[in-house]
Amino acid sequence: MKSGAGWLASATQGQVDDFLAGLSENALLALPWMFEFWALPHQLPPEGVWKTWVIMGGRGAGKTRAGAEWVRAQVEGALPADAGRAKRVALVGETVDQVREVMIFGESGILSCSPPDRRPEWQSGRKQLVWPNGSVAQVFSAHDPDSLRGPQFDAAWVDELAKWKKGQETWDMLQFALRLGENPRQVVTTTPQNVEVLKAIMKNPSTVSTHAPTAANKAYLAKSFLEEVTARYAGRSLGLQELEGLLVEDLEGSLWQRLALDAFRLDALPVTPFGRIVVAVDPPVTGTKGSDACGIVVVGAFTEGPPQSWRAVVLEDASVTGASPDQWARAAVAAMERHGADRMVVEVNQGGDMVESVVRQIDPLVPLRKVQATRGKHLRAEPVAALYEQGRVAHVPGLGKLEDQMCLMTRAGYQGKGSPDRLDALVWALTDLILDAAAAYKRPQVRGL
Repeated sequence: MKSGAGWLASATQGQVDDFLAGLSENALLALPWMFEFWALPHQLPPEGVWKTWVIMGGRGAGKTRAGAEWVRAQVEGALPADAGRAKRVALVGETVDQVREVMIFGESGILSCSPPDRRPEWQSGRKQLVWPNGSVAQVFSAHDPDSLRGPQFDAAWVDELAKWKKGQETWDMLQFALRLGENPRQVVTTTPQNVEVLKAIMKNPSTVSTHAPTAANKAYLAKSFLEEVTARYAGRSLGLQELEGLLVEDLEGSLWQRLALDAFRLDALPVTPFGRIVVAVDPPVTGTKGSDACGIVVVGAFTEGPPQSWRAVVLEDASVTGASPDQWARAAVAAMERHGADRMVVEVNQGGDMVESVVRQIDPLVPLRKVQATRGKHLRAEPVAALYEQGRVAHVPGLGKLEDQMCLMTRAGYQGKGSPDRLDALVWALTDLILDAAAAYKRPQVRGL
């Protein structure tokens, strides 16, 4: 039978009806328990030789169901009393309570997924599940790594490894215990976090992985839940982790950290009007389809009082890709009009006076300041990064692509592909609004005699 991972997604309702009509009564009764037919692609084990299968996904992406069904597939034989591939299974969670309530008794847990004639018995006193064919699954807590000393297994299911406080110790003890059978295997179901134990597992050659965002399982989630969490967290590092199921890592020596950017994010714009607003533009070398993006970033600043009290808010990333000079100039002028900006700041290293002439063709009266880079990108970015460290710059939501570039800029240079065009525009904007303006503020005024 074809799996639902491919067949259901492309079948018409008529094809599904015809398929179901052709099944016998016994086949229809068995169908709800045939996970391969209903599973999403990320819930099915990859083919090939592996020891560890890591299922990374957003909240509600179906990780628990995948883990429970994998355990079933390991312990069950063709008939209820027949032996399966695995006889001894370790179920490891953050606490014993979480293993019991999520992995065993949860709505997507082992008991809920098991057909009546194969459902294991929960023996609470011994903290174990026992199947009709004699297979046993024991419960362990990551708070007690030493409890894994002594027992041995041919399969293991590890849940939410990334949030374990004793993750490395528990994982190490489990590896020593996973020593029965010809090919002992383990599955890890987790929402990713930037922890060393998970990163090391992912780099192991014997590890395979599947991944899915929360939205992949939307058919089984409340619509209001998905709309609410998407509106609140999309584009933030927490959203990348909890909704997209992505492992968000900060580079060593990075000038910006994702969690730090999240800490100063605004859900609503300040009521107080900005003292100044600028649109900064970092034009591409060429204006062809394959060229780098034209960085266009809008920033507003509060400039009342002494310079050390000045604050800024990044209002929009209006960058455009594959744009001709006329197109990016129109986009920059449109950004100025949307935000009532006071000035456009344009880097002219690439194009010189032509850059200004392109903008003037769109708006001859636009207030424009030309700037030219004399230092490397990372050197220009460092004083701007210092403003963030001082808590003086905030972001509105929806700046994910800009923030990706920011987190790839290190003290050794940019570690991403292509040019950090959005970041360059940001640096020019904050340099104009805060750094250069502060320098001018402190400069002694020379008066005539």
